[in-house]
Formats: sequence, structure tokens, C-alpha cells
Amino acid sequence: MRDFMQPSRSVAVAEHGMAATSHPAATLAAVDILRAGGNAVDAAVAAVAVQCVVDPHSTGIGGDCFALYSPASGPVVALNGSGWAPAKASLDYYQERGIGEFTDTMAHSVTVPGAIDAWCRLIDTHGRLDLGRVLEAAIGYAENGYRITPRVYLDWERYQETLRAHPHAAAQYLPGGRVPQVGDRMANPALGATLRAVAGRGAEAFYSGAIAQEMVAVLGEAGGLHAAEDFAEFSSFFTTPISARYRGHTLLECPPNGQGLAALIIARILEGFDLSDASLSEADRVHILAEASKAAYAERDAILADPAHMTADVDSVLSDAHIATLRGRIRMDKASAAGDWDLPNHRDTVYVSVVDGDGNAMSLINSVFWAFGSGIYAPRSGVLLHNRGLGFSLKSGHPNAIAPRKRPFHTIIPAMLQKDGKTVMPFGVMGGQYQAVGHAHVLSAMLDRGLDPQEASELPRSFAFEGTLSLETTYSEAIKADLEKRGHQVEWADEPLGSCQAIWMDHGRGVLLGATDHRKDGLALGY
Repeated sequence: MRDFMQPSRSVAVAEHGMAATSHPAATLAAVDILRAGGNAVDAAVAAVAVQCVVDPHSTGIGGDCFALYSPASGPVVALNGSGWAPAKASLDYYQERGIGEFTDTMAHSVTVPGAIDAWCRLIDTHGRLDLGRVLEAAIGYAENGYRITPRVYLDWERYQETLRAHPHAAAQYLPGGRVPQVGDRMANPALGATLRAVAGRGAEAFYSGAIAQEMVAVLGEAGGLHAAEDFAEFSSFFTTPISARYRGHTLLECPPNGQGLAALIIARILEGFDLSDASLSEADRVHILAEASKAAYAERDAILADPAHMTADVDSVLSDAHIATLRGRIRMDKASAAGDWDLPNHRDTVYVSVVDGDGNAMSLINSVFWAFGSGIYAPRSGVLLHNRGLGFSLKSGHPNAIAPRKRPFHTIIPAMLQKDGKTVMPFGVMGGQYQAVGHAHVLSAMLDRGLDPQEASELPRSFAFEGTLSLETTYSEAIKADLEKRGHQVEWADEPLGSCQAIWMDHGRGVLLGATDHRKDGLALGY
């Protein structure tokens, strides 16, 4: 039980259904869908569609999507809604022209957006309501306007230069040449019209016809290699989750090309430590997580790629012998050497967790990769295009070397937790590279320390990456000094690390316990 004298949030409690998102309008849209008879799939798509309107720096219909769906009966399924590179995007093309890397605003960094196809596939396969009803709230916000919330404003202000680099994007998202303030009303009628078209004709409306033609034309004007066929022939696909055991539970993640494998490696390494031991200091916990993270990310960076191109075997990576080797290298008194990362970082994503009254659970994540994506904007369609192609390398032999119709490395990962074959928690911790660490951190806080999901989400966070151990400023100077003595290069994080949404399903009592992170504007809400 939390200390009610301290500023924090109570865990949300409900019985019939619940949604947790990082924006209040998205949570409300999801709950409205649940109360109207929709299931978890309908509600999750409704929520993320709203966020694609009201939280445009983090997500959009010009981005990608991954999901894990746990029906009340039957196995969990994973959906890969990541887009591919154009058919003309060969490594030779870039090497012959002396292009050594992509920049964030370059058309070559734009892969075909996968989100719309993923949403439509989810609704067609597992939804209960008509797509038009599911997208109704998002269409309303786009056409009639929405109000800017505090964290949305903060990020809009911080990353406005991406918009200023593209006149069409600036005209839409910087009205009067300035960032909209908290409480200001914004609308995007062009985006509303595109969502209406999708509501009426499904994914075809987005990937062929006028909308696709405009995206191809805009990208071509910016130097891209995209063709109409790259859009028309694109498809998301269902696949089987990968998993690992942790404290009598099973953590499920989407398979590569997402980094869910890294979360599983971290969890497996952590399971070899008694993290429930009250004698462990907070610095000890940060150190163990940092060392496990460095080992897992080194594995990730060496092997993870598009599933059609990946050669490493996931089962071998997660085997007892291999994990024992990684774990055995950890010393409590000394930080290990840091690995190198040769692809761009990012922080901009939204995650949605929903459980309905029948026990169906959705874990869904959607992203434009960089803040406001590439900044390349199709004004007649209202589509702000992501730059997920930054997950490609232009080096020969790299696991993520670009190739025609290849999907890039992805950081965005939804998660699902099960016990004895039953789903007990859809959850996610958005935050770019941090996400795999965030999954393990929240999991350990709940299963090792007995915290509820809200308490777990509010703990201070740390992240060891690229030679630096970042600490949120809620840690003490003493903890920082302790970690520095062990050899960590420690710095204070310049912004919050990630944002968690989670719903615990207490099957024994028939109650849902929801959490949403104080680091964003959202809430968990049920009925």
C-alpha cells in the first residue's frame, strides 16, 4: 500500500474492463468502446488511433505497430506491423553514391508505414465492432479538435526543429509559427478525412489510391525510392511470441525484428540473483540491472534483424548454458566494459494496455520512431511519416544492412505476462532503447519486491547504454557515488526514462489493477 502522505497515484481498480494509456483522451476512448460492447482489440485500436491524432510527436498513422493479443481462451498471438524498405533500396545503391548513413529527416529513412494495416488486420481477425465505430473518437478529434496536454506540449516544444525543417509539417503543427501551448486547441481535418477513408474501405484506402499516391509523390520529391507497389504489396503478419520464465511466470515478447529478445535475456540473467533479498542496496539493484542490460544489448546488437534475414537461433540464445555464461561474467564490485551501438537512438512511442470483461487482453505499441518522425508530411492526407529506416545500417555484413523489402531493427515492444498458462498482465514500457530494460525492471519490482503495477511504475529508473549509466534524478547522490566507485560512468538523465502502462488480472478475485506512468499525461481507468 502506498504512503498517502506522499505525491503518487493509487493503482486503478475495476472489474468489467480497463484501459491504461499515456494520454487521457486515448484511455477514455478505449473505455467508451468497452462499455459499448467492444472487446480488448477494438478498444486498443480505438485508443492508439486517438493518440495518433492527439500525440503526434510520439505516434501516428505514418508509423509502425506491434501487438500481442491474448484471447480469453487460446494461445497468445503476436502481430508484426513493421514496414519494409522500398524494393529499390539496395545496399549497393547507397554505397555507390557515398551515402554512409541516413539522417533523421531524409526520405531514405522512411519505410512503408505498417500501423494502418496492423490495426485493420487486428479488427478483421479478432475485433467485435465495425472499424468505423472503432475509429470514431480519433476522427472526431482530428476533425473537431483536441486540447494540448502538458507532457505533449513539453515534447512538442523540445523537438519543434524537426517540424521547422519541413514547410508542410510546420504549417500544420506550428500554427502561426509557434508551438501550441497547454490547453490550446489543435485539429487536423486532412488526417480526419484519411481516417474516415480507412474506416470505410479498410487498409486498401491507405495503401492504394489517392492517399498512397500522395505519400509516394511527397517521398519522391524528397529523394526517396518509394513506389506505389511498395505500399500496395505491403502486409503485416501474425506470428508466434517468444518467451522466457521468470519467478514462476512466463514473459512473452514479439519475436525479432523487435528487441523483445533483449528483455527476455535480461529477465533470464536477473533470475539468477535473489532480488527479493532485503540486504541488497538500491545501488546493488541498479548495478545488477545495468550489467544484465549490457550483456543483453550486446547479444541483441550482434544478431537481431528482420526475421527473414536473422540467422541466430532464439532458443540457443536463451538456453540455460548461454545465459549462465552471461550471468557468470557479472561482478558486484566492478562494472563491465560498455558495448558500442552504431545505429540511432530514439524515445518516441505510445503503448496501450487493455483488458475486457471476457478476459481478453491486448498489449499494443505504435511509434513514429523519432520525435515527429522524419518531419516529411503529406498535407492532403494528413500523414506525418516516420523514420524507422534509421534502424538500418549501410555497412556490408551488418545484421541490419538495408535490403529491398527488408524490415529494420525495432525498439518498440509490447509484453504479456502469464502464470500457469493464464495471462495475468499485458504491459509495456515505452522509451526507445530503454524498453527492454523497462520490461525487466517493472517485472522484477512486482515479482521480487511485491509491488503493485502502479508502485512498480513509479520507482526511479536507470539505464546503462553506450558507456553511460543514466539515473533519473529521484535517485540520491549517495547511490550515484556508490555506482561510480564500481566503475560506472554515471550521469543524471536529462528527461524521464520511459513510461509504463500495465493491467494486472487477478483471476482469483475477479479484479483488474491498472497502472499508468506519472512521466506522461495518461491514466488507467476501468469500470
